[in-house]
Amino acid sequence: MSESEILFEVKDGLGVVTLNRPKALNALNSELLAELVAALESVDADDTLHAAVLTGSERAFAAGADIREMAPKSYMDMYKANFFAGAADRLAAIRKPVIAAVAGYALGGGCELAMLCDFIIAADNAKFGQPEITLGVMPGIGGTQRLARFIGKSKAMDMCLTGRTMDAAEAERAGLVSRVVPLADLLSEAVKAAQKIAEASVPIAMMTKEAINRAYETTLAEGLRFERRVFHAMFATEDQKEGMAAFGEKRKPAFKNR
Repeated sequence: MSESEILFEVKDGLGVVTLNRPKALNALNSELLAELVAALESVDADDTLHAAVLTGSERAFAAGADIREMAPKSYMDMYKANFFAGAADRLAAIRKPVIAAVAGYALGGGCELAMLCDFIIAADNAKFGQPEITLGVMPGIGGTQRLARFIGKSKAMDMCLTGRTMDAAEAERAGLVSRVVPLADLLSEAVKAAQKIAEASVPIAMMTKEAINRAYETTLAEGLRFERRVFHAMFATEDQKEGMAAFGEKRKPAFKNR
């Protein structure tokens, strides 16, 4: 491999990761995913970094998984390698907040990668889709599961069975993305959002992320019980004491992340 499949930059307490396969429209191959996992896990392990932004190019966040890598594989190749599962599971396990800044195409694995992040800020030229059916397969990095949870059964069926794309405006209406911004402002808006998160207590942000994710994996009653227990546990932190004291004293809190 002559150059890195990703670019990684540390900026003001954030890790900014840029997918870097421009000639392949950032198609996801094993090397790129391995580097991406390593970069985001390094953010998780670094106490000086509080959040991450994941982005691609103006033309493509990621246009899909690398078809050339997958096409010759057999069932047994895919099964024994547990293809995509290792990287996807490790990305889903990142504890610090990760924002996807999506411009251009986010198709197939690219759409699934964006959904693995905690929320998506989309440029006004973004296009989302799960066109795998046109290749004789279906989504395999969580597309049939996360998409249905995010936008509902009907739209998920529509996208996965017809392969049609969804523009940024529709994606925002459907709840797939949190907001749409002009292309020129995409990275700055994503970094601004990540910096806002970074101002908060890191462990409290991590617990909040964990609680919201629990909503997709359990019943309402169990989710509410989990939320209540984590909320109560926050009163054992120094940052809860500092945050509430700062509010009473009308000053900005100085969180110590403990």
